[in-house]
Amino acid sequence: MYRRVKGMVVGFHVTGDERGRWAVLEVTGELDMVTSPMLRQRVHDVVAEGQHSLVLDLSDVLFCDSSGVSVLVAARRLMCSCQGRLRLILPAQGAVDGSHVNRVLGALGVRRLFDCHPDLDSATGDEPRPLSA
Repeated sequence: MYRRVKGMVVGFHVTGDERGRWAVLEVTGELDMVTSPMLRQRVHDVVAEGQHSLVLDLSDVLFCDSSGVSVLVAARRLMCSCQGRLRLILPAQGAVDGSHVNRVLGALGVRRLFDCHPDLDSATGDEPRPLSA
């Protein structure tokens, strides 16, 4: 999906892959009220296919509004309901002072609800990590 924002064309993509026992959804673009239903559907599709270990790579999300945060919270709730695991990739450093989603979740005080990792290797590793605020 592509949208024109202030003269720029911004694409939104969700691509799927597997890494060991983990399903990985890589999200690119803007996660907002227009695009968040697509991510919600992809998360539901992963669970419907029987996968209960999911990584959402949000490294390349340029913008996230409240509907995007709502999808992330709903994904967490869904994975908990099926005794699954959800991990987010939210790098501390990125193109402009780190991950936008990382800053949004931190500002809203909900980042601590998620198992956050800086990269794919960390997110798909099996070592347990404490929740970080």
